[in-house]
Amino acid sequence: MDTVRTMRIFARVAEAGSFTVAAQSMDLTAGVVSRAVSELEDRIRTRLLHRSTRSLALTDAGERYLKRVVGILAEVDSAEDEASGANNRPEGALKVFSCIGLAGHMVLPAILKYREANPDVTVELTASQNVPDLFDGHSDVAIVAAQTLPDSGLVSRLLGTSFSVLCAAPAYLGEHGLPRCPEDLSGHNCLALHSALYPGHEWTLEGAGRKVVFPVRSAIQTNTAETLAVAIKSGAGIGALPLYAAIDDIRAGKIIRVLPEYTVQSINIYALYASRKFTDAKIKTWVEFLRTELPHALAAERKLLLDCERSAAFATKIAGTSVLLDAGTRSLVV
Repeated sequence: MDTVRTMRIFARVAEAGSFTVAAQSMDLTAGVVSRAVSELEDRIRTRLLHRSTRSLALTDAGERYLKRVVGILAEVDSAEDEASGANNRPEGALKVFSCIGLAGHMVLPAILKYREANPDVTVELTASQNVPDLFDGHSDVAIVAAQTLPDSGLVSRLLGTSFSVLCAAPAYLGEHGLPRCPEDLSGHNCLALHSALYPGHEWTLEGAGRKVVFPVRSAIQTNTAETLAVAIKSGAGIGALPLYAAIDDIRAGKIIRVLPEYTVQSINIYALYASRKFTDAKIKTWVEFLRTELPHALAAERKLLLDCERSAAFATKIAGTSVLLDAGTRSLVV
């Protein structure tokens, strides 16, 4: 029995949920595929699939076996790529995961530049708040923003650091006033960004020679920066947004930075990928590209923020009334 070939057939059947579909995708007959799985079950003396006339389903043993098989086949593929020289030639499909905010602001622009230098690589970008299991073969590289990373068997590469800024809508500040110091936040509606990557129960404000930990008691919490930005722009209160999620609205005058002397907790941006003896060329070149490109993108965002802070005034409209925020005194003038 060709064990590796049989493992591939079993994995394809499990993915397709059908002997017939698996056979067609592998240019085999359904009978050959069915016999291969049966021989595999006989060899390991374990039933891997529940069979009926209409459907297939993995047994508990089959699910455990499949997870190991996927890892084994990945190692085999990497070894074959190494021997064939594929590790030196970026090509094929690169599966990239990114948390939602980073995907649009930084990752997609980086992908476009990467493909200019590597046109033989196609990229599948998935944006989500839930970090995938990189050992299951459905993602090659994950790009996440977090203060720290949990222990795992993944390889991590630090791509750069950013921070969050406190923001509010001009209409909210016109009604409730502008905080002058961190202690003034206790008199305001504070909006929390709360997720596994952004614990929102407190803000750590750093600046003006101080470090202030402010406990956030929020009537509104959300798990994405994009949703929080909507709440802030609607005038619901003051929130801490990652700079990449705030900068465009700050430039447009839709939101105003509050306590500009302070930044809220630093955020590290990482590339994560499964540890392998042989790493595919497209993964290696993509991660190395990010290690060069993202620091430039992060520096450009900080410069945009500084340019906004240095401008003489921000102007916007509140209920048809012109409102100026003086950049020197940070006071509202109606």
